[in-house]
Amino acid sequence: MALRIGSGSAWWGDRLEPARTNAEEGDLDYLCFETMAEATISAAQVRKRRDPSFPGYDTYLDDRMQRVLPGCLRRGTKIISNQGWINPEGAAERIVHWLRECGAPKGTKVAAVSGSLITDRVLELTGTLMEDGRPSAALDGSIVSAEAYMGAEPIVQALREGARIVVTGRVADPSIFMAPMMHEFGWDALDHARLGPGSGIGHVLECGAQVTGGYFCDPGFKDVPDPWDLAFPIAEVESDGSAVITKVRNSGGAVTLRTLKEQLFYEVHDPGHYITPDVVVDFTTTELEEVGPDRVRVSRIAGKPRTPTLKVSIACQEGFIGEDMFFYAGPGALRRAELAKRILEERFRIVGLRAEEIRIDFVGLNAIHGGAIAARAAPAEPYEIAVRVAARTATREEALKVGREVDGMAVSGVGMTGKRVPHQDRTREVIGVWSSLVPREALRPVVTMYES
Repeated sequence: MALRIGSGSAWWGDRLEPARTNAEEGDLDYLCFETMAEATISAAQVRKRRDPSFPGYDTYLDDRMQRVLPGCLRRGTKIISNQGWINPEGAAERIVHWLRECGAPKGTKVAAVSGSLITDRVLELTGTLMEDGRPSAALDGSIVSAEAYMGAEPIVQALREGARIVVTGRVADPSIFMAPMMHEFGWDALDHARLGPGSGIGHVLECGAQVTGGYFCDPGFKDVPDPWDLAFPIAEVESDGSAVITKVRNSGGAVTLRTLKEQLFYEVHDPGHYITPDVVVDFTTTELEEVGPDRVRVSRIAGKPRTPTLKVSIACQEGFIGEDMFFYAGPGALRRAELAKRILEERFRIVGLRAEEIRIDFVGLNAIHGGAIAARAAPAEPYEIAVRVAARTATREEALKVGREVDGMAVSGVGMTGKRVPHQDRTREVIGVWSSLVPREALRPVVTMYES
């Protein structure tokens, strides 16, 4: 019998309603949440430094649990989520609270999986940076956090120990979805022939609505039904790793050969060698077949033995960005914007702005392609222009100069049509993310069990 695994989110800020729809109407065995991007944990660490009361787990944990727990408890659906961020244990305790609020049976188990954070050991465990070959030690003194990508094995361990809900720190996106397959089908952690297809299906599900028409939409070329109500996907997985990708009936979006193909190769640099912590996936043998409305069968994804190392993301403090935006409208909007740019350039010189980079872009005209637009036919004179000003600096004090000078433009520059509402601090900290490799055996996953 097929194992039904549904997506509950593709990133931290994802919509909540499709997860509840899957919990209530998806007839799921498992509902899986992916809520991290590469910078999520480092951003959580930065917030924790500023606000010690920040619990360190997904800020939408309460909202998500309140919406999906009633349906999951009623239908017996298990939940796997990486909403633990830098505090999986705290997230597990919070989920226990919501289980009790929802009337879950006493003794319902919630597992916290930790061990991905290696900030205090990363310089001992890594050698070089993958991006430029520098020694990892070059980052010493600027590191905010370092987290390695764990695989599915500790989640499988938690499921074997009776967990109904598993919440983790950094776990590779496909691994969250593959862990239920390994547990339910009894796949061995070294069986790359099974784990290849399983991880491939996990990759299809991990980005949520992207496979039901999200990123796919392009009006007039790739139209999608009811894009305001996009469903999150569901996989009906067989024990051989093949699966039918579908969605809840009468929900928005579409599951087609084209939507599957786009997601299949999303963020896959080498389709024949897609590295995950559990297995190296080979998508080049994949077969897709439409077997019904919003039903596409995915089969023959292959796998290769896993690597001896795991990727680690190292987040570093790399200065600050100060930015602001103001607007012009009506005849001559572009001419006024160009003069405003000249005034700001001179003002930054006068106040001695020390910046690694300064950008003054006209949004809608050159903010994306910059000077390359000059090689194309000149666009029609715009009726309105948004001027975005940004500077990257070493200190927050320098970054603050951007907003101050834009404020001065209100009466000492070119008359504006409008600007952002002024506030004291228009700066943000820059967190750079670097990559390296650590020996697989250096990670020490820990499974901690809690009960309602």
